[in-house]
Amino acid sequence: MFEKYEKLVAMAIKAGFEKAEAFYSESSSFSVSVYEGEIDDYSVEATAGLSLRGLIGGQMGYASTEETGEDAFDELIFKAKENALLLESEDKSFLYDGKETLDWTSAVNPKLDEVTAGEKIALAKKLEKKCFVYDKRVTKVPTSNVATESDFRLLVNSEGCKRTFSRNYALAYAETIVDDGKGGQMDGMAYKVTNDFAELNADAIAKEAVEDALCYVGAQSIPSGNMPIVMRNDAMATLLKTFQTVFFGYAAQKGMSLLKEKEGEFIASPILTLWDDPSDGLGLAGKPFDGEGVPTRKKAVIENGKLNTLLYTLKSANMAGKTTTGNASRGSYRAMVGTSPSNLYIAPTETPVEELYAQAGNGVRIDSMMGMHSGANPISGDFSLLAKGMRIENGVLTTPVEQITISGNFYEVLKSITAIGSDLKFGFPGDSAVGAPSVLLAGLTVTGK
Repeated sequence: MFEKYEKLVAMAIKAGFEKAEAFYSESSSFSVSVYEGEIDDYSVEATAGLSLRGLIGGQMGYASTEETGEDAFDELIFKAKENALLLESEDKSFLYDGKETLDWTSAVNPKLDEVTAGEKIALAKKLEKKCFVYDKRVTKVPTSNVATESDFRLLVNSEGCKRTFSRNYALAYAETIVDDGKGGQMDGMAYKVTNDFAELNADAIAKEAVEDALCYVGAQSIPSGNMPIVMRNDAMATLLKTFQTVFFGYAAQKGMSLLKEKEGEFIASPILTLWDDPSDGLGLAGKPFDGEGVPTRKKAVIENGKLNTLLYTLKSANMAGKTTTGNASRGSYRAMVGTSPSNLYIAPTETPVEELYAQAGNGVRIDSMMGMHSGANPISGDFSLLAKGMRIENGVLTTPVEQITISGNFYEVLKSITAIGSDLKFGFPGDSAVGAPSVLLAGLTVTGK
């Protein structure tokens, strides 16, 4: 398996590179969406490609190609060398020199690859139908989607590092619109991600999607004020994902995070622990090695409120005088090496979500937010976002809330967490996945009517 790419590395060394690395990735995906009982969108895609990185004259040259045959090697080497000679970076670059064996190399469920296109289409149609059957107030199901994806990646370098990894997963997603009986419409959604197709239960997903819309019927704004906030698990995961870059070592070094030189300091509530966990299965973004071939490991980024570590690559770790945390990312053969978590999540507790409402007393549960790209500053941590959710009165959920804006600062949010629930939920997977349980915040500014 490695011989072909070892040849590319050897050719690069012969051409003048001091060190060289070949990275190959391939992926295949299937997606079908149904609308009014008919296939609305259908796609089957497969991509593959090869990249070469190499050190020459202290600069890291890079080139990539979709042509993966050996007849493309000379051109790939020429482009990588040309790229290196144009660079004038003062940052020292590295290739990983470790030769450790990996504990696991595959997160593939073979049974998922056996599921036919017909079965996926049937599930998408069933999901849409179940949404309409669940409640007569459902007027439209804009999206009923079923998708699968599989990925394979291979890395080999001149330092003796050899790695392969493969994984697959499936997704079912439904979006619903219901009539509130007064000429208004409310929307809802639900999804399930798994590598076991049998777990994609159309009844359960439809029920969640419809109820997510129905719960906002009659939603109104509320008076402005600073009040306790319960961030629902998926909303908290969204907020964490928006600001995840503040935990990247490179971002801190470049002034794009306020956590520079904060390692070892308490930056959050003492009840908060934030894990970066590459374990197989969890969050479906687990991986045995990172984009540079470094073995990954579970680590507490924040432990009981203290910032233990930022997330480092070989380059950013060297700049900080630290050791890489195995958080180099490379989404595909085209991508340059960057930084990303694996499965980044707030550690849940055994506290029922209802207890968070009881502790809040009077406030709001935030279920979703809009305007993350324009209303959140990932450097300062400030955010001002349109939101909707449920009012909390005397410790219980009462009426739906919309047309409000929540404002605050992410760094202050970390400090203001007073309780954490048990309902950990992850967002959509990819090169990383972000998850959270519901959390209670001492207060945020809510602007309403």
